[in-house]
Amino acid sequence: MDDLANSVAKIAREAGQLAMARFRTDFARWEKVPGSPVCEVDLAVDQMLRQRLSALLPDAGWLSEETADNPERLSRHRIWVVDPIDGTRDYIRGRAGWAVSVALVEDGRPVIGVLDAPVRDEVWQAAAGHGATLNGRPLIASQRDAFAGARVPTDALPKADRDLTMVEKPNSIALRMAMVADNRADLVATLRWGNEWDIAAAALIATEAGGAVTDALGARLAFNKPDPCAFGVITSSRGIHQAALDRLSARARAILEPVPGT
Repeated sequence: MDDLANSVAKIAREAGQLAMARFRTDFARWEKVPGSPVCEVDLAVDQMLRQRLSALLPDAGWLSEETADNPERLSRHRIWVVDPIDGTRDYIRGRAGWAVSVALVEDGRPVIGVLDAPVRDEVWQAAAGHGATLNGRPLIASQRDAFAGARVPTDALPKADRDLTMVEKPNSIALRMAMVADNRADLVATLRWGNEWDIAAAALIATEAGGAVTDALGARLAFNKPDPCAFGVITSSRGIHQAALDRLSARARAILEPVPGT
């Protein structure tokens, strides 16, 4: 597994360098839907990753943000789950908060996860049962056990959460989750529908470092589902995960189960 993970990391690094070659240059960009930016570099990196990863494991299926979904993937034991540029908004703006995200999923669980963030010179890597590393350094996730004061990557805190502490927020949700794995943050929480490719690699990195990762209601994440989405993600130290769920679950249910007639 280590050899395969290293091969995936090498391919992700090449993809990151492909993106870097166009970073802060003039390239086409547009919105797939309002609020969801994409650029021609996303598509070029996606194509490169599909060619290289499919050659590495020809039997594996494919799920990517920038490739039309094919339900044939559901019949596969293994599947690549890819976001060619997670944090496209930061990429387009010339900021550092983006990464190439690649996960190999087997039977619904990530077994290899790689994030390559070339502007930050960071390579995050994990293999199931083998721990997680950042640039080869073993990771130990946040050990925080007090919820008040927990570090959260965010631009602003709601009034109800002013007992938390704001830290740097990359646009990439995967990088924010990885911050918990490296003890730069204690909690990352979203309360909206998201896609498997956003979180598959980072979920493995965080859990292999000793963090806790669930959906917004505390359920274990599953991957390669017919509808490849999850409602929210909570990544945190194990010591505050239940407290995070206690605080956020009512808000999550209010979004999922709106009052009839509203």
